[in-house]
Amino acid sequence: MAKWSLSDLGGLVYSTEVGRTCPVCRQALAACICNAPKRPAGDGVVRVSRETKGRAGKGVTLVRGVLLVDAELVALGKQLKAACGSGGTVKDGVIEVQGDHVERVMQLLQAQGHTVKRAGG
Repeated sequence: MAKWSLSDLGGLVYSTEVGRTCPVCRQALAACICNAPKRPAGDGVVRVSRETKGRAGKGVTLVRGVLLVDAELVALGKQLKAACGSGGTVKDGVIEVQGDHVERVMQLLQAQGHTVKRAGG
């Protein structure tokens, strides 16, 4: 049986300076770009839908396809949540607003110049 070396195991995985590191690029996991998930470019149409699946029957309004970087997406999510008077989050490039606010969100996005379609029923 062959003896393992550190390079066979993927290299450095923790540093007291930055914490957990990527074994490929040796950057901090927060700054790692080699395994960063790539968001699809999309077709320029923002799709707004309502979903209850996996939420114990509670409805949320989902906004998909907004072509913004993460920081701007979080800011847009904050604006939409404030305008609807409800909570929510931004996960994996999708803005979730608690409650059924599809029409209001569509109006707000159209006022900002986005091409908006209602998705789903």
